Amino acid sequence: MASHAAPATHAARAPHGGVGPLVKGWRNRRRRSQLDLALDVGVSCRHLSFVETGRSRPSPELVLAIAEHLDVPLRERNQMLLAAGYAPRFTERSLDDPSMAAVRASVQQVLDAHLPFPGVVIDRRWNVVLANTAAGALLAGIDAALLGPPLNVYRVSLHPDGLWARTTNAQEWGGYLLGQLERTLVLTGDNGLQAIHDEVTSYPTVAALRRHRESADEPAILVPFRLAWSGGREISLFTTLTTFGTPRDVTLDELAIELFYPADAASAALYREEIVHVPAPLTESPPPAAGSA
Repeated sequence: MASHAAPATHAARAPHGGVGPLVKGWRNRRRRSQLDLALDVGVSCRHLSFVETGRSRPSPELVLAIAEHLDVPLRERNQMLLAAGYAPRFTERSLDDPSMAAVRASVQQVLDAHLPFPGVVIDRRWNVVLANTAAGALLAGIDAALLGPPLNVYRVSLHPDGLWARTTNAQEWGGYLLGQLERTLVLTGDNGLQAIHDEVTSYPTVAALRRHRESADEPAILVPFRLAWSGGREISLFTTLTTFGTPRDVTLDELAIELFYPADAASAALYREEIVHVPAPLTESPPPAAGSA
């Protein structure tokens, strides 16, 4: 399974209305009062109010300070700078850019080292950017129309003709995915992510899922991904998400590495022996040869 799509790119355009509405919008999204934010940033509440109403033009340093305290993603920080009349501060390079070669090689190394188990790299809309060969086994037989490009995790997982039909705990796993989608949408306000949300919530599977979530009991501490396999068997996996710790590039800020791990010994053996054909690692040193000292 090779690269499926470049990270989503969006041309930087100065939003209409200046930076004030953006500051107010992000403050409200984070549920912060003017006084609370002003104290954190180190300006008077009056000055922050003037920025939001357009009566005062903030410096680029103030724009970035406000964005930092509101945990605004780097892409949207560039938009705030543009709206205030300043140049963007954060680059946006494709993973194919020569300057990103070391990053791409490191990410690919993580994916390859995770074999024989699946690993993917996703952008903030959960489009698959990179994947290892084991990830392809999960998608065998899925309708090509659901595989993109770009291959979107939410679409292929929640569509009734996608992985949903094979997921034996679809209500639990789907609930996790829908919750992740809604949280990311709140955090980013991404219009493309909103379009994905509108699409998947129109699926009959997700309409039923929402009713299930409202009546669900206390959630488990870990939700596995359980997939029906041939011969009446089942693969059970759990996942981890890893992000870059100190990104200064929009692309890196929006990428995450998702690694799937077997949730039980049977799933590990099935994936290793029948799906990817990788021998089990040695768990102990081999016995010494006969006659050795």
